[in-house]
Amino acid sequence: MDLNQDQLLQAYETMKTIREFEERVHVEFATGDMPGFVHLYAGEEASATGVCMHLQDRDYIASTHRGHGHCIAKGVDVKGMMAELYGRTTGTCFGKGGSMHIADLDKGMMGANGIVGGGPPLVCGAALSAKTLGTGGVAVAFLGDGASNQGTTLESLNLATVWRLPCIFVVENNGYAEATASKWSVSLSGNASDRAAGFGMPGVEVDGHDFFEVYEAMGEAVDRARAGAGPTLLESKLNRYFGHFEGDAQTYRGKDEVKIIRETKDCLVKFRSYVTGSGMIDDAQLESIDNSVLQLIDEAVSEAKAAPKPSESDLLTDVYVSY
Repeated sequence: MDLNQDQLLQAYETMKTIREFEERVHVEFATGDMPGFVHLYAGEEASATGVCMHLQDRDYIASTHRGHGHCIAKGVDVKGMMAELYGRTTGTCFGKGGSMHIADLDKGMMGANGIVGGGPPLVCGAALSAKTLGTGGVAVAFLGDGASNQGTTLESLNLATVWRLPCIFVVENNGYAEATASKWSVSLSGNASDRAAGFGMPGVEVDGHDFFEVYEAMGEAVDRARAGAGPTLLESKLNRYFGHFEGDAQTYRGKDEVKIIRETKDCLVKFRSYVTGSGMIDDAQLESIDNSVLQLIDEAVSEAKAAPKPSESDLLTDVYVSY
């Protein structure tokens, strides 16, 4: 593992920021002050962090409806994100995208997406652009186990191989396509990575609760893509702590399932135990990050609530492109 102490602290800070952002959104959304719909990423932090730590601003990602973690891991401003969720003009998309359509092209974040399987075709385009222009960039599509069944995804896997595109398809398999278990809906015993061979690309399965496992596998995939060797399918097996959406009764989940997952499959606990146990980082350093992250989230909520909402005059701004 080629990570130094600063990088390890960065990884922990990113995961902790995602966790606290989502836990706070869970609380704030319940008040009714946050418009729209939210799908929370809590529990899956190691996946986005392990993937995006290999990426730069020249690299692009396409997200899903559950995109907050991907945004934060790709470097999108947390305060701008919170303001966007509140529909304020200081938001990342000036309050017009909300949770499910948040984007920041300056950071290579092409957007969350309300269309299941909407991301893979977009990253094929981004990867083709990078290849044609010779930027050395790669493109990453995050998708779920449900999206792995979509025709758009399967066509994109084929296209990426045929055109030898520098892209990585990250299937975050949290076990449920909304309320349908992946073991019932995904062929090959619910393992999306096993499908990769049929498209002529490597398929790798990792424990999505283990930052180091995700980081190592993604490093190999990115190196392969940048070297011109083509795409990779990376399946991250993980669990979400909340429902498919906020308000989901989760009657499809087993008794105490979420409680057990929180107690036994917490990527932050796993990471913290490893780095402190090995002497790489001490508890005081991590506690300092914990405090600074909580302060950041508090400030993000306060500033978002105080920011103005879009006015009638803003209705047609940022809609049409001027050439």
